Amino acid sequence: MNPTARDRPPASTQSPPLLAVGLISAAVLGYEILLMRLFSIIQWHHFAYMAISLALLGYGVSGTFVSLLRQRLADHYPAAFVINAALFGLSALVVFSLAQRVPFNALEIFWDPRQPLHLLHLYLLLFVPFFFAANCICLTFVCHGDKTHRVYGADLTGAAGGCLLVIALLFLLMPIRALQVVSVVGLASAAIATLHFRLHARVLLPLLLAGAAAILFALPATMTELRISQYKGLRQALLVDGAQIIDQRSSPLGLLTVVDSPRVPFRDAPGLSLNAVTEPPAQLGIFTDGDSFSALTRFDGDPSKLDYLDQMTSALPYHLLSAPRVLVLGAGAGAEVLQAVQHAAARIDAVELNPQIVDLVRHRYADFAGHLYSRPEVRVHVSEARGFVTDSRERYDLIQVALLDPFGASAAGLYGLSESYLYTVEGFRSDLRHLRPDGILAVTRWVSLPPRDTLKLFATAVAALKADGVADPSSRLALVRGWQTVTLLIKRSSFNRKDIVAIRSFCKARAFDTAWYPGITAGEVNHFNRLDTPWFYRGAVALLGNDFASFISHYKFNIAPATDDRPYFFNFFRWKTLPEILSLKQRGGLPLLELGYPVLVATLVQALLASTVLILLPLWLKRAQRGQVPRWRVFGYFAALGFAFMFIEMAFIQKFTLLLTHPLYAVAVVLFSFLLFAGIGSRRAERMNGSTSRPVIGIVVLSAVYLVVLPMLFELGATLPDPIKILLSAVLIAPLAYCMGMPFPLGMAALAIRNAAGVPWAYGINACASVIGATLATVLAIHFGFSGVILLAIALYCLAAAAFPAD
Repeated sequence: MNPTARDRPPASTQSPPLLAVGLISAAVLGYEILLMRLFSIIQWHHFAYMAISLALLGYGVSGTFVSLLRQRLADHYPAAFVINAALFGLSALVVFSLAQRVPFNALEIFWDPRQPLHLLHLYLLLFVPFFFAANCICLTFVCHGDKTHRVYGADLTGAAGGCLLVIALLFLLMPIRALQVVSVVGLASAAIATLHFRLHARVLLPLLLAGAAAILFALPATMTELRISQYKGLRQALLVDGAQIIDQRSSPLGLLTVVDSPRVPFRDAPGLSLNAVTEPPAQLGIFTDGDSFSALTRFDGDPSKLDYLDQMTSALPYHLLSAPRVLVLGAGAGAEVLQAVQHAAARIDAVELNPQIVDLVRHRYADFAGHLYSRPEVRVHVSEARGFVTDSRERYDLIQVALLDPFGASAAGLYGLSESYLYTVEGFRSDLRHLRPDGILAVTRWVSLPPRDTLKLFATAVAALKADGVADPSSRLALVRGWQTVTLLIKRSSFNRKDIVAIRSFCKARAFDTAWYPGITAGEVNHFNRLDTPWFYRGAVALLGNDFASFISHYKFNIAPATDDRPYFFNFFRWKTLPEILSLKQRGGLPLLELGYPVLVATLVQALLASTVLILLPLWLKRAQRGQVPRWRVFGYFAALGFAFMFIEMAFIQKFTLLLTHPLYAVAVVLFSFLLFAGIGSRRAERMNGSTSRPVIGIVVLSAVYLVVLPMLFELGATLPDPIKILLSAVLIAPLAYCMGMPFPLGMAALAIRNAAGVPWAYGINACASVIGATLATVLAIHFGFSGVILLAIALYCLAAAAFPAD
C-alpha cells in the first residue's frame, strides 16, 4: 500500500540549510555545557545536572509541538526556521538571567515545600531555548525527509564543533561572556538561513546584526553578573567585614576567586590539634566555583614559622620517615607542600590539575607565598593526579593525597556523584607500586559521623592490599583520628615496632586517637575525641576480619570499595537507611542524607514522567501515527537508539579518562570524536540499502571487543605523550562512532517514506530517551559499573535492529 498524499513528506523546493543546522546544533550544545558550568558556580554541580537534564526535554516538547502543527509549520518552514533560531539566540541569555532570580536553594529541597515549586519554575524557564533550537532541527527532518542523512550529519558535526568551541571559549572568557558568544552563534544560524532561503535578507540581516551587537556590547550589568548561592563558601566569606575579592579568573576547570580578609583573617589548618600553641600565618582564600576552598599561606622562607603544620593528623607520616622524597597529589595552593617543606623533605613533587592555581602561587602571589613553587626542592607538575602516578617511573618515600574537598560539601554529600579515580582499588595499587620498599601512602579525610568515607577508604585499602597478594593487610595499615580529620597510612612493608611507638607518641602529644595499627587493643582507642562507641576501631577490625563482605553489606551506608569501573567513592547512599534518616528530620538528621544520589533518582523519575506525557500526548490526540509502521516499532526503535547512544557515549567518556588522564581532555576528545565520526557515518548511510543490520553488527562487535582490549591498551599507552594519546583515542572511537551514526538516519528515512507524520514524534522519542539515558547511565554505572552500561547498550542496539521500521 502506498502512502497517502497526507502522509508524504512536505515538498521541498530547496536543499536543506545544512550550515544553519550545524550552527544551531553547535550553539545548543555549547549552551548546554555552559549552563552546566554556570549552574555549578551559582548552585552545585549535581543540581546543575538535574536542571539541565530536565531542560533538555525541550527537545521532546519540540517533537510534540511539530507533530501537532506539522502541516502548518511545514508550509512556512523557512520563516519558522529563521524565527526559532533567532529566538534561541535572544532567549539564551534572558532565560539564564531570569533563572538566577528564582529563589531556589538546593540544600533545602527536602524540607522546604516551596523549593520544588521554585525548581519547577527553573525547568519551565530553562527548557525554552532548547525548545526553539530543537524546532529548527525537527522541522528540517520533517521537510527534508529524503535528505535525513545529510541533516543528521550536519546536526552531529555541528554539535562536535560546538563542543570544541565552548571549551576554547572557557579558556579565553568568563563563562557568562562565553554564553553571550553562544547566543550570537544562534543568531548567526538565523542569518545563514535567511540567506539560504532568500527570506527578506535586506530587512532581517541588519536586525540580526543589531541583535548580535546588543548581546555582545550593550547588555545591562544585571544580565551579566553571577548570583552565587548565599550558602556557598564564597558568599559567606564576603559577609565578613573587610573581606574583598582581589583576583578572579576562569577556565573549564572552574572559576577561581581570591579573597583577602584582613580584619578577620583566614585560619585554615584542617584537623589542627586542640593542643596546638601556634596558629597559621596570614592567608588568602582561593575559592573554586564559589565553594571549594584552598588557603594560600604567607611564607617568608623560614620553615620554623610553620610549626602549626606539625599539629595536624596529616603530619603523621613525617614522624616515621627521615628526609623523605615526597609526592603530593592535589597540591592546590600549597598547604601540603608547605607541610613537606616544614618537615625537611629532600624533594617534593607537587601535582595540581588546574594550571591557574599553579600560576597564582608561582607568579601572581609568589612573594606572598615565599616563592614556594620555585624552591629548589619543589617540582610542580600540572597534571591529573592518577594519570601522573600512572605515567611516572619515579619511586617515593611518601605519597600524600591532599584533602581536596571542603568539609561542608563533604558533610552534605555534595560530591556523591563525582567520579574519582584517586580513591579506587586500582588507584591505590598504582600508588603503592610507586613507593620505595618502606614507603607510605597517606590519605587524609574529614571525620564524618557515623563513619562513612573513612571506613570506605579503609575497605578500599584492604581490597588493594589483598589484590596485590598481601596475606596480612592489617600489618600494613595505620589509622589515626583527630577532632576533625582522619589520616590513613598504607605502608609498602609491615609497620615495625619503632613505627608503632612513633604513631602512639605522635597521637598522645596532639590528643589524637589511634583507631588502628598492628597489635592495637580495644583499650587503646577512643581516649581523647570520645565517641559513645569506638566506631572507627570496630569498623577497622571488621574489615580486616573474615566478615569483610558481610560487614559492608549490612552497614547503614555504602562503604564498598570503589573501583575504576565504579569510581563513585563519595556515594555512600543506601535506600534501606533513608526511612531512618527521614525520621530524624526534626532532630537534625538530614545532614546524614547523601544528597547526590537521591537527587539523581529524582531527576530520573521526573524525566520519565515528563517524557511519558510528551510521547503519549500525540498518540492520544491521534495525530502522530498513521501509516504502515506499527507504533511499537517506532517507539522501540527510536527509544532504544536514544538510550544506547547515550549509554556508550557516557561510559566511554569515563573509560577514556584513564588513558587521557585529564577529565577535560576526556570530555572534549570523546564527545567531539563521537559526534564527528557519527556525523560522517550518517552521511555514509545515505548510500546504504536501508538495512540496519550491518551497522548494528559493527556496533555490537566493536563494543564487545573494546570491553576486553581497552584496559590493556590503556595500560600500554600510559606513558605516551598527550598528543599521541589524543590521536589514539580518536582512532579507537572513530569506527564505533561511525557505525553508531547510521541507525538513526536510516530509521528516519524509512519512516519518512512510510509514515511522514510520525517523523517529529520519532524525533521527540529519541530526544526524550537521550535525556533519560544521560541520567539513567549514571544510576546504572553506580550499581553495575560502566562495563554493565556498555553491555546494556549492546542489547538495546540489538533490540533496535529487531524493531527497525521497515516492511
